[in-house]
Amino acid sequence: MSKKILAIIGLRSGSKGLKDKNIKKLNGKPLFNYILSNAKKSKYINRIVFSTDSEKYRKIINKYGGKTPFLRPKKYSKDNSPEIDFIKDLLKSLKRKENYTPDIIVRLLATCPFQKTKDIDDAIRIVLKGDYNSSVLISKAKQHPEKALRIIGKKKKYVTTYIDKNPLKVGSKLNRQQFTEAFFRSNVLVCKTKIIEKHNSLSSNKNGFVIIPYSVDIDNIEDFNYAEYLLKRIK
Repeated sequence: MSKKILAIIGLRSGSKGLKDKNIKKLNGKPLFNYILSNAKKSKYINRIVFSTDSEKYRKIINKYGGKTPFLRPKKYSKDNSPEIDFIKDLLKSLKRKENYTPDIIVRLLATCPFQKTKDIDDAIRIVLKGDYNSSVLISKAKQHPEKALRIIGKKKKYVTTYIDKNPLKVGSKLNRQQFTEAFFRSNVLVCKTKIIEKHNSLSSNKNGFVIIPYSVDIDNIEDFNYAEYLLKRIK
């Protein structure tokens, strides 16, 4: 019997950084349509659902061939609402109303329009093989975290290093060769459903991974403009 593999795409309204970014037209198509199209091409995903708190969004999603079985409750749609809460609520609703419980969850983001189907499938395959209960797409950090700075102080503010809070290191030359390679999450998460129940998380104690060359995560107008530029280059 084949595994039930569910892709979940969250589309909350009320974005602060870029208004309605999830449905904003990118090269003539709503932003979410890019990740939806790639998910539909997957060898393994056999169901895709959206989670949104907006009836307006729901209508647009339906227009482009997406499915939103339930509207997300407002209490899980605030700026500070943990993502895991709406996912758990959605899974409960699917079980209660449809008697549907997936074996594997694939969490996708509309704001990452360039995630390739092959990379998504590679992450799913890692979990299907059974060596890992969860996996994630990652890409190399453009700037190493050890180079990050923070501003501290109340009356008189000053800059110090972010990790060890040592202002003497601010003026030190840091070569990337002296650091262990660093990566950032590229916002495709895959896990067995039981992991959510056990850890209240989309990741387990040991996460498999797929390294991709680059990742674009749209949060503001500059990110959006860069995505438009990349699309023109791809053409």
